[in-house]
Amino acid sequence: MNSVHKELRKLANYSSSEFPAITRILYTKEDLEARDYFISLCEEIGLKIKIDPIGNIYARWEGSDASLPAIATGSHIDAIPLSGMYDGTVGVYGGLAAIRDLKNTGYQPKRSVELILFTSEEPTRFKLGCVGSRMLCGQLTKEDVVKLVDDEGNYFDDVRKNAGYKGSLDEVALSNTHYHSFIELHIEQGPILEREKLDIGIVTKIAAPSSLKVFLTGEGGHAGGVLMKDRKDAGTAGAEIMLAVERIANESDSDDTVATVGIFDILPRAVNSIPKEAYLEIDLRDTNLATRDASLSTVKDVVKEVCEKRGIGYKIEMVNCDPPAICDESLVNTVEAVVKESGFTYKKMVSRAYHDSLFMAVIAPTTMIFIPCKDGVSHRPDEYSSPEEIEKGVAVLSNVFKALSSE
Repeated sequence: MNSVHKELRKLANYSSSEFPAITRILYTKEDLEARDYFISLCEEIGLKIKIDPIGNIYARWEGSDASLPAIATGSHIDAIPLSGMYDGTVGVYGGLAAIRDLKNTGYQPKRSVELILFTSEEPTRFKLGCVGSRMLCGQLTKEDVVKLVDDEGNYFDDVRKNAGYKGSLDEVALSNTHYHSFIELHIEQGPILEREKLDIGIVTKIAAPSSLKVFLTGEGGHAGGVLMKDRKDAGTAGAEIMLAVERIANESDSDDTVATVGIFDILPRAVNSIPKEAYLEIDLRDTNLATRDASLSTVKDVVKEVCEKRGIGYKIEMVNCDPPAICDESLVNTVEAVVKESGFTYKKMVSRAYHDSLFMAVIAPTTMIFIPCKDGVSHRPDEYSSPEEIEKGVAVLSNVFKALSSE
């Protein structure tokens, strides 16, 4: 087992669920302990640590010319409930390995290389993904962040301060000249590389994500006492909307449109009671902004139509609606040249999942390096990339650092 895999396996111990399932929620004990473990490994190889007020962790390998903008890499270590041990973490610990490998050869970069552990890439706790990178690139303001609240009624600002991250949130954003470039190593989270027996994916575009909350209000009643014709069932209205979301994605003009109702709750949740309330969270993505927005508009229309037909009250709340990111052509070409020189098989591809790279592209030339994952599985305990696949990704990232840091 290589060093990255060993470190990932140890990181998996910082979880509130039993291995192989991983649950590591933002600012919990497990998250904070995992962050400390990461910092300890960075300090072992002499990286300079900086932590911003929201908890983004920066580990810098100082270059010989500190006046030059640094090359950045990184990802996240928070994990949705009952997920796997490779999503995001490969980019953090693979980035660390790439730096460590270069340092071990005696190489000294001209540009500094900075490894970032981003805060709250997953939307699990505060219902918004990529909070750290959104703030870092200026797409999320302090005023937006302090409004975020978790399911227990805890406000983001209070939770981050209780976790030890203090200071003004005004200090998080970086300028668009801060970094020379950003390259994120990540598992594909899809089946293409494995299916086509390829070593590396080079990302040229990152899909446009959107998500919305739908609140439905009907009339409760006894399951035996209210006749079908007299019902205003919020649960069946939600079910109809859920099926419509699937249909809208299937009927889109774009093959890349995907839509998911990831949360569907009803109240009062009693077998003999008609649901009086329903709540849905909908995720809708596409690589094409026009078809994404068209599908999103259709979803909103369907909510209105279903609820008016059934006599149900409704409210739609947009959580996010982000544009796609086009990866920097020159950076993509650099990665491609490195991959060719390494003798690895590859293809250029689109990322249909979104990542911190989507927001880093706002302030720096950006691309991603994908490695295969078994059966395309992610966000499940059986998520897996082999040590050999990870090693290839690390080797590419290390040589990209070398190519860029000497400029």
